[in-house]
Amino acid sequence: MFSRKGVILVCVIVLVALNIMVIAFIGQNYHPTGGPGPVGLYLIAPFQKAATNIIAFTKDVWRHYFFLVAAAKENNRLKKELREALKSNQQRIEIELANKRLRALLNFKKNVNRHVITAEVIGKDPSRWYKTVIIDKGKADGVVKGSAVVGPSGIAGQVIETLGQYSKVLLMIDRNSSVDAVAQKKRARGIVKGDGGNQCRFEYVLRKHDIQVGDVIVTTGMDGVFPKGQGVGYVSGVVKRNSGEFQEITITPYVDFENVNEMMVLLNPIARNAFGSFRENP
Repeated sequence: MFSRKGVILVCVIVLVALNIMVIAFIGQNYHPTGGPGPVGLYLIAPFQKAATNIIAFTKDVWRHYFFLVAAAKENNRLKKELREALKSNQQRIEIELANKRLRALLNFKKNVNRHVITAEVIGKDPSRWYKTVIIDKGKADGVVKGSAVVGPSGIAGQVIETLGQYSKVLLMIDRNSSVDAVAQKKRARGIVKGDGGNQCRFEYVLRKHDIQVGDVIVTTGMDGVFPKGQGVGYVSGVVKRNSGEFQEITITPYVDFENVNEMMVLLNPIARNAFGSFRENP
């Protein structure tokens, strides 16, 4: 019903009042030469001691109270500074990663003899059956159906639909995608097709070719979409059946399609759409 601070304050007031009353009573019979006398000293000493102890205790309580208040304020200030520092550090890391990805795209651009534009991925197909993304470049930027799209570390797919400011890209890992490719060292040619997951299959490779895990697969340039010699991925699995003409080869793409944020569109003079027909770019 009463706070601890209020009770302490009342006790201090009562003891001080009693102390004053005793001092006033003794003061009436006080003689400069004799002092308060033994009886007066006996009566006043306990009250003075109690009052002194309570006053000291109260000061100590207040001192600790203000110390805790100051410590709480300092703690809140430090927490706020820590949150701001963490936020600033996260933003710095994001900027560094974005710069790293853009530098990789720019390095790719130097090796491609075509006009290219950088695009940002702004949406992904939520369906598990299709592997497509939306980029923020479209017809207004010179993008047409069939334009090749590359990521920071290799080819990514091709444009299958375009509007004024946006385009839809069919990723290389989609089951409807196909890329004419070759094993870089063994020169075994085949078609890279998506498996609908995060990998691809290297199909129509004859069993006579000695394909090994780790072999690099690059584009041939013969499909009219991707430039010759661009990285597709590396061999991550090889199965040779006892019968059959071809091997079963699994390819892991160089592009991390789960985390890709920027792509580059190649505005090549002649582009082929996803269904195999050729058309002249405007």
